[in-house]
Amino acid sequence: MSSEPEVYIDGQYYPKSQAKISVFDHGFLYGDGVFEGIREYNGVVFKLKEHIDRLYHSATAITLNIRLTKEEMAKAVVETLRRNKMKDSYIRLVVSRGVGDLGLDPRKCPKPTVIVITGTISIRAGNATETGVTTMFSWVRRNTVDSTSAEVKSLNYLNSILAKIEANACGVDEALCLESNGFVAEGVGENVFIVKNGELLTPPSSVGALAGITAEVIAQLAAKLGIKLTVTNLTPFMVFTADEAFFTGTAMEVVPIREVNKRQIGTGKPGPVTKKLMAEFQKVIEDPTQGTKV
Repeated sequence: MSSEPEVYIDGQYYPKSQAKISVFDHGFLYGDGVFEGIREYNGVVFKLKEHIDRLYHSATAITLNIRLTKEEMAKAVVETLRRNKMKDSYIRLVVSRGVGDLGLDPRKCPKPTVIVITGTISIRAGNATETGVTTMFSWVRRNTVDSTSAEVKSLNYLNSILAKIEANACGVDEALCLESNGFVAEGVGENVFIVKNGELLTPPSSVGALAGITAEVIAQLAAKLGIKLTVTNLTPFMVFTADEAFFTGTAMEVVPIREVNKRQIGTGKPGPVTKKLMAEFQKVIEDPTQGTKV
């Protein structure tokens, strides 16, 4: 094995410094493709089946025909981790439309490009789970569900990047995105939950929110703990006046929100429901039956 990490590209492995795709790949030219971010904990790929199912659902939505079966895709992920001798990592699984010409027509791309990258990721401050994060509502509205909806985990993340740029410029940790009618959709790359009177509320996918795998785990944990969960439209007012709020996502995991647009959420500290769900989520990710062993 090379001394540097290896990257899987279309059935071959390349050292990180030599892992390249064509400038004519439509993933690069047009953001035409889909991806998944996946976590590995202690040699177990967390919810690998669910991530691969979602990858193929996204591909179906954009009529991208992935040549590999789901089983072959899972094996590519596991083998890449084995070759890199990784036990705790972040995995980026990418399928682009592939090499074509300078036009938009996807029919000019005869073969998709499949890439598996393994490494690490850090998108939150080290003490975020204890202190919570600051947020703001961005002017950048989520694309509608009949356009390039966030329901599809596509390679085009400009909508989220613009919101993140605004959050950075305003000195907050993260942005909250609204949809065209002003309802809360999600964060730039996370699902959002609020707690009111001991009950959990989260937006529906109809506002353009991605069907989050971590969010689904939280929903299951809420049911187990007897916490009522309602999927409903959330207004900014409902967020401002929530008792608690938190983000969920593969990279971020579960992180409390302490402030939105300079309004303190609840006590300004992680609340009891959030802390209970965070503790239960930690147990889940430590459970080897919740994923695929490397």
